[in-house]
This record gives sequence, structure tokens and C-alpha cells, in this order.
Amino acid sequence: MAGIRLENGIWVLVADGEKALFLHNKGDAEYPNLEVVREIRDDASQGNEPPGRSGNGGGQNATFQETDWHRYGKERFAEEIAERLYKFAHRGEFDRIIIVAPPAVLGTLRKELHKEVTARVAAELPKTLTNHTTWDIEELLKNAA
Repeated sequence: MAGIRLENGIWVLVADGEKALFLHNKGDAEYPNLEVVREIRDDASQGNEPPGRSGNGGGQNATFQETDWHRYGKERFAEEIAERLYKFAHRGEFDRIIIVAPPAVLGTLRKELHKEVTARVAAELPKTLTNHTTWDIEELLKNAA
């Protein structure tokens, strides 16, 4: 993807629906050195239960309609990420940021971002990189430039 440049001082958000890494480039575009500023996880346990059941007196059980807790949790987590980004931006902790997230999370996050953060987005990359090492993320972003 064109437009990704890991200049010195740029932040990189690597997120999915359950984990977010806020990274800061202490290096430059040629030799990036991403350091973790903060890591957050969504440890919500909602949605781990099977659908509810209700006895109707006839010995048969009817299943309640299941709430999509997984989708709801990802949307709520995107809101939390957007709020943290706003706080970091408002305090002047970053001037530019690259956002890396799976397409669905990226879309939800885009809707939640405050205009102060949106104005600082240097690039977006629709990928899942949360389980990669910072070295792998540096190499993938450097090669995507």
C-alpha cells in the first residue's frame, strides 16, 4: 500500500477486536524501531454462554434468540480504542499515526475516531498483525511503503 512511511516519531496502532498495541517509532523510515507505548486487551467474557433456554411446560425447550455479543464486544472495544487515541492526541503525544486493523475493525474504528485523531491519520492498512512481533510489524510496514 502506498503512502506508509515510518518516519521518526510516528505512532502505529495495531488492533483487532480483542487486542490493541499503541507503538511509537523511535527510529526512522529506513531503520524503524517500534516501541510499545501501551497494550490493551478486551477480556470481556460475554458471549461464552450457550443461548438461553426456556421450559414451556411440555418437556420441550425453546431457544432464546442469541445476542451477537462477539460483534457487540468488538464495536465496544473499537470505541475504547478511539477514546484512548483521542486522549493521546489531545495531550499532543502524537502528530501522525498509522492504523493497522482487519477491514471490519478498521471500518468500525473509522466511525468512532474523533476529528482530532482523523486529521492525524497518515495511513491505514487493512491487515491483522496483533499477534506479530514488533520486528515483524516494522518489516511488514517498511515493505508496504
